Amino acid sequence: MLYHLHELQHAIMTPARLQAELVRSAFQSPWNPMSYTQAGRSIAASAEMVERATRRFGRPNFGLDETRIDGRKVDVVENIIVEKPFCRLLNFQRKTKRKDPTVLVVAPMSGHYATLLRGTVKALLPHHNVYITDWEDARQVPMAEGEFSLDTYITYLREFMSLLGPQTHVIGVCQPVVPVLAAVSLMASDDDPNQPLSMTLMGGPIDTRVSKTEVTELAETRPLKCFDQSLRYDVQFFYPGSHRKVYPGFLQLGGFMSMNLDRHVGSYMKFYQHLIEGDGDSAEAHRKFYNEYLSVMDIPAEFYLQTVETVFQRHLL
Repeated sequence: MLYHLHELQHAIMTPARLQAELVRSAFQSPWNPMSYTQAGRSIAASAEMVERATRRFGRPNFGLDETRIDGRKVDVVENIIVEKPFCRLLNFQRKTKRKDPTVLVVAPMSGHYATLLRGTVKALLPHHNVYITDWEDARQVPMAEGEFSLDTYITYLREFMSLLGPQTHVIGVCQPVVPVLAAVSLMASDDDPNQPLSMTLMGGPIDTRVSKTEVTELAETRPLKCFDQSLRYDVQFFYPGSHRKVYPGFLQLGGFMSMNLDRHVGSYMKFYQHLIEGDGDSAEAHRKFYNEYLSVMDIPAEFYLQTVETVFQRHLL
């Protein structure tokens, strides 16, 4: 029901969003004399605030078309190496003959897209052959493709690392540190010749009994049935993944924002002032950050629930 209400609200707000976009365009047009006045900028700013508050932000692009190596500009091409139902393995191919180390960046499946690690990929590109896991929005995956659990996640990682070979360095950022460690451990126990050369785990909960946070305490103290009943919803019929059970991205986003609500409200107030003052650079920096931050994806419910039970409640690693 909650998923249905969310979609209904988005549909109801469509006329207001389109009207706000029209007003914003009119009062930002260089042909409109009002656009050069504070009153005109105030109207345009108010309209943009309404438009952004009612918009649904789509999947971002990495947009990494070039890098600099030894002071020279080098073109970069984004290639799909493997395409599986719930994930694509991407490679940022540099137009150079350098034989740099291969790095697999495992992006989190926690509500945001892999593009959230754009800065990490950009920093690695000058000296590495970079691959990244690009997870799919669960509402876009048909039911015929089956379920996606934590076990499936680990299997995907093993397949990707086996494909890239034993000279690969793997980096797990935030959520995937547990499945990365599990996949590498399984490869080591099987004496897999393709186990990675190194493993780096960054900012993720391996043993959640140590350095507790509000999130880990919530996951530990609530019964799994509570998460099942309150956070699992059916994808609506008009999406490819119709009737798939998911943890909706908009719920995850709401949780993220509520933890730092004052900061987000303050950021939007500054954004409004920048628009009125005509500070285009500051306004664009806000748009760039929040266009990414507000782009969310649904997570397979079975993966979410198994992660809560395995990592946060039973500590099975």
